[in-house]
Amino acid sequence: MTRIYQSLIDGALFIGLGLAAGCSEDKPESYSEQRPSDSSLSPDDRGLQSKDVLAASDQMASDLLTSPQLNQSRTQWTIVVSTLDDNTIDKSFAVNYDIFMERLKTLLSEKGQGRVALIDNKSTFHNLRDKELEGSGDQFGQGPGGGQPAPQAINPDYALHGAVSDMPNRGTNFYLINFDLTNLQTRQIVWSRHYEVKVSR
Repeated sequence: MTRIYQSLIDGALFIGLGLAAGCSEDKPESYSEQRPSDSSLSPDDRGLQSKDVLAASDQMASDLLTSPQLNQSRTQWTIVVSTLDDNTIDKSFAVNYDIFMERLKTLLSEKGQGRVALIDNKSTFHNLRDKELEGSGDQFGQGPGGGQPAPQAINPDYALHGAVSDMPNRGTNFYLINFDLTNLQTRQIVWSRHYEVKVSR
């Protein structure tokens, strides 16, 4: 009887190992492999990574929305978000720096709680208006909107813009990303911050 029990146990173990081996071969890639964290650095990548986009935009949104000038203002700030000028020297990587501004813009909208109003870029607004509204096309060949303000359109008080510069070396590159908020009436830069990071090339 002992031999019979031992044979049954051995058979069960063999089947179990076989099933485990089959499952391991058929097991798909884990979620973490297919969707790595966007807040971590990838050892296979170089230059600026998604972590920098998150860190920079989080830092800028928090700083701007806690600014005493903004929070002490009796009126809502109207802001148009522009672009980040590419002043970099190293062109090894094709980087769309405006992704920093796009995420910053959405954070200001999500967390602004009415303190800021985002105004669309003028050219984008005119293109959308002329495309979607009846009778708003260019009838006199003078370009979008004929250079005239759209009825009920809001002129922004401030423009959020910036620039990216770098200092490349043999194995690394140092990035400096400036963010400025300019008063469009006075030309005064009322808020200016930067994000800096050193990366492998």
